[in-house]
Amino acid sequence: MFHALMLHEAEGGKVEVHFEELEIERLPEGDVLVEVDYSTLNYKDGLVLKGLGRLVRSYPHIPGVDFAGTVADSSHADFKPGDRVVLNGWRVGELHWGGYAQKARVKGDWLVKLPSGLTSRQAMAIGTAGYTSMLSVMALEAHGIEPASGPILVTGAAGGVGSVAVAILAKLGYRVAAVTGRPEAKAYLTDLGASEIVPRDELAEPPSRPLDKERWAGCIDAVGGTMLARVLSQMAYRGSVAAVGLAGGNELNTTVIPFLLRGVNLLGIDSVMCPKPQRETAWQRLAKDLPLDKLAGMEVDATLTDLPGLAGDILQGKVRGRVVVDLKG
Repeated sequence: MFHALMLHEAEGGKVEVHFEELEIERLPEGDVLVEVDYSTLNYKDGLVLKGLGRLVRSYPHIPGVDFAGTVADSSHADFKPGDRVVLNGWRVGELHWGGYAQKARVKGDWLVKLPSGLTSRQAMAIGTAGYTSMLSVMALEAHGIEPASGPILVTGAAGGVGSVAVAILAKLGYRVAAVTGRPEAKAYLTDLGASEIVPRDELAEPPSRPLDKERWAGCIDAVGGTMLARVLSQMAYRGSVAAVGLAGGNELNTTVIPFLLRGVNLLGIDSVMCPKPQRETAWQRLAKDLPLDKLAGMEVDATLTDLPGLAGDILQGKVRGRVVVDLKG
């Protein structure tokens, strides 16, 4: 038997949260059984817990798009009992039962061996948010953005993706400008390595013209919507924006002028179906390029019973840093 957070669909399509004891036989098919040590909370998890976005099509359901733990049983050639593993994406926690349980059974092809130097807890303090941040940094690097290129803007900087992005970029030597609407987050972001704090209001209005003053060599954008349109108008020549989120809306009202006259690149970052070799590279880079002392300062401790309340908070932008959910108890 193991403990799990289970979602059930009630009358009228409302989603209800239950905490249940389940038998291993209830788990879906898969060639690797994992003892889950930790999970985490992402924006997408908040949507699933609240029954929003039609991400889950079949109930009952165990959510949780991330988990880290130890292989308990495996018929997959790449994994054996005792291996430490991490999982992000692959529609786990949406179409497949996820990490809000003490055990998970999945396809071994979805797992990545945890790099030496990272614990399961640290892996979930990183989670999909941090892994996505590293994919974004790698995309900027691949398009020629380096510390000498100029300042890098990070929107939604006090959130999960933004916090990790600020810390990584600062360690790599970039000048980081962090956007936040929370004045109280200034000290937190400065400690992570931000050299400039940009009030959200500066970028909250639509651009008044197709091209504004060149300000940013690169950007990691977790907001989308109007803010992304404004940022595109301020990008430097041959600058690149890694788009990773839509907390500010999924519509983009802009022009092609930044792309045509400044050669700006808009880079879509998909963490869910990202090929395994790139995932493995991202996790190796996280173990090397993310300052773990800064990671500890981002962590918010939680248990399964805290998640229903935290789901509302993360959807409203009230969660700072990274939530680490302990499944061992």
